[in-house]
Amino acid sequence: MPSVDVVDETFLAVPPEVVAAEFAVPDRWLRWWPDLRLAVDTDRGVQGFRWTVTGALVGSMEVWLEPVLDGTVLHYFLRADPPGPDGRPAPAPPRRGAAEARRRQRAAKAVAFACKDRLEAGRAPGEPPT
Repeated sequence: MPSVDVVDETFLAVPPEVVAAEFAVPDRWLRWWPDLRLAVDTDRGVQGFRWTVTGALVGSMEVWLEPVLDGTVLHYFLRADPPGPDGRPAPAPPRRGAAEARRRQRAAKAVAFACKDRLEAGRAPGEPPT
């Protein structure tokens, strides 16, 4: 099991194709995850992306977009370890891994809420998706 295992989900009141377009722009990846280098492993279109992760962590990251009611549930997964001297995953000690996982959880929620704020801008609660 990786020492950093993050799972998050956030509801956005916009269609999956709108959310998918947000994650399809590689320049945003650098802004959202500046210490990670992402290589697309699987582009699932409106269902999201799966990346291979290198840099500060080595492993995989995924955004899965699930249509729910009148919007999208943004599922986020990060499963990784710090890199060892050879660049391969090297599990962190439990306390360090837990601290890194908490930091990445907060960062994941910040990305999701930034998308939510931008994509739902001007939409009052209870109104149809924008």
